[in-house]
Amino acid sequence: MNSSQTDLAQQIYRTSRITGSFRLRSGITSNEYFDKYLFESDPKLLREIARSLLPLIPGNVDALAGLELGGIPVATVLSQLSGLPTLFVRKAAKEYGTCKLAEGGSVQRNLVIVEDVVTSGGQIIESANALRQAGAQIIAVLCVVDREAGGIENLNQENLELKSLFTLSELKAASMV
Repeated sequence: MNSSQTDLAQQIYRTSRITGSFRLRSGITSNEYFDKYLFESDPKLLREIARSLLPLIPGNVDALAGLELGGIPVATVLSQLSGLPTLFVRKAAKEYGTCKLAEGGSVQRNLVIVEDVVTSGGQIIESANALRQAGAQIIAVLCVVDREAGGIENLNQENLELKSLFTLSELKAASMV
């Protein structure tokens, strides 16, 4: 990690790490939690995170697909910096109005899923399967933090490549510098 990456990792760690007892989406209990809304609500930090994610976007992508709720702020700023359009992907298709799974245009193109923190990857897998059923080609999955709790392995089983800005180990190591 170069010094700017270390600085960013330290900022994310200081801003978003909280301790206590937390039940994660995967069902496991953790004594630490990364409250992504704390880094996503800081405009300067979110912009720096998006800048750092830019090089992880594969070249053959037509649009970004931000997952409800945490992936949407990251995807929106990443869209502004990359010039790629953004889709806003719901956890389930609306049951009224247009009944869409994703807002912002057609899903029938090459997409990169954008998420904030990945633990088991369960919601990503569900969303990727729904997007694929609607005609999307999922090129990769980008996230800010991989908690290293099985997400990468679970996504690989579904032919989804995870590219993380940082792993939990990297954030912890940077906090010790």
